[in-house]
Amino acid sequence: MPHSQRPAVDPGLTSVSDAKVVGRRLQTAKLVVTAGPDRGRELVIDKERVTIGRSVISDLVVADASVSGTHCEVVVKEPGFLLRDLDSTNGTKVGDLRVREVWLREGTELKVGQTHVRFEPLKAEVEIAFSPANRFFDLVGNSVRMREVFAVLEKVAATDLTVLLRGETGTGKELAARAMHQGSARANQPLVVQDCSAIPKDLVESTLFGHERGAFTGARDRHRGSFQQADGGTIFLDEIGELEPMLQPKLLRVLENREIKRVGGDKVIPVNVRVVAATNRDLRQMVNEGTFREDLYYRLSVVQVELPPLRERPEDIPLLVRDFLAEHARRRFGEDAEAEGFRVTKDAMERLMGYPWPGNIRELKNTVERAASLAEARELTIRDLLPASQKTPPRALPGGTAESFVDDDVPFKEAKQRVLDTFEAAYLKALLDKHGNNITRSAQAAGLTRYHLRELAKRYGIRGS
Repeated sequence: MPHSQRPAVDPGLTSVSDAKVVGRRLQTAKLVVTAGPDRGRELVIDKERVTIGRSVISDLVVADASVSGTHCEVVVKEPGFLLRDLDSTNGTKVGDLRVREVWLREGTELKVGQTHVRFEPLKAEVEIAFSPANRFFDLVGNSVRMREVFAVLEKVAATDLTVLLRGETGTGKELAARAMHQGSARANQPLVVQDCSAIPKDLVESTLFGHERGAFTGARDRHRGSFQQADGGTIFLDEIGELEPMLQPKLLRVLENREIKRVGGDKVIPVNVRVVAATNRDLRQMVNEGTFREDLYYRLSVVQVELPPLRERPEDIPLLVRDFLAEHARRRFGEDAEAEGFRVTKDAMERLMGYPWPGNIRELKNTVERAASLAEARELTIRDLLPASQKTPPRALPGGTAESFVDDDVPFKEAKQRVLDTFEAAYLKALLDKHGNNITRSAQAAGLTRYHLRELAKRYGIRGS
């Protein structure tokens, strides 16, 4: 097997109790700077992802002007330790080869800019705990990936630490934020959800921080912004990557000082809030590109939790489907609806588990609820459950006609996302087909970075090289 394809180190062993996975022992390793301005600096890899770069948001920070802010990362996967370039300006090299991804062996020397780093496995291990539960409030999953997420959420919920939730659209980031609020001492105080992508550009500051009467045309009364509304509780800033650059320093000051100023006002108002933010964008890449402040990223990501896409945990689909159907039955037939329950045929469930679900849990839920509403029998078949994105309605928008969205009471944001998901998948497939599945040429043609295009292709289960 070629060097780039052969994992050299087994990164961990799974612990099993009563036929249930309860934890994993993660083998540690270290990165040692062997040449460059930071020669002798070391970083122990004792978590599942570490980054190397010039920025303070990197785990191994190097003072080398030829190194990007977040240049590359080492990810601990089941087969071994994977080095991945993060679309750096000058590239990541192993020997004389510039690499995109490569499995690391003991003693592998990598080069970032003018800095050389050696990879060395260690004998020590770190225990990664999994929650014994298959749900954390409204978040559901029995897979190892989700129970690892639950263990982290259970631990941080009781604190006031700022948390950054990462994950694709529809993976349950808002549910995770609500679960942390419900599991905290602030549970009886307000939870304010603010979608940063849905606020008109000229109203963002007023929406978040409030305004005084007469602060601008149309400001007839004083307005308490989202932070003040959440005082004593939690504020969830969804789609934080969409926040205008001019607002980022003002948000940073709120995070640092826990106080706000209303638009048009001089009074400093203290706010006691726990901040949870979420994004489906790569904020590290945005920091590299200069579109997201490095210091704001640092403040937001005190704890980072990544919610896995549904295609990476298909074993959770039967549990999710059962929950969605039970919820639908209760709404449709009342609280005592056990006898009115639905079931899914074996071949239909296999089809659901084999589908990549680009819209993740949100798409699965919509599919299941639509099938339960329209099916002629309580037993749902492949025909009932075929995802809408696999159908081609006549004269339709991707994902459904505009009229069907309205008729089915689909919220605007969700309808828009379905259209975008279907368009993105079709565009990427056509783009890669045109350029012979070459990621570099496709990214150049589309005006995207290679890293961004690769991540989109992974999301939709499209292969590129």
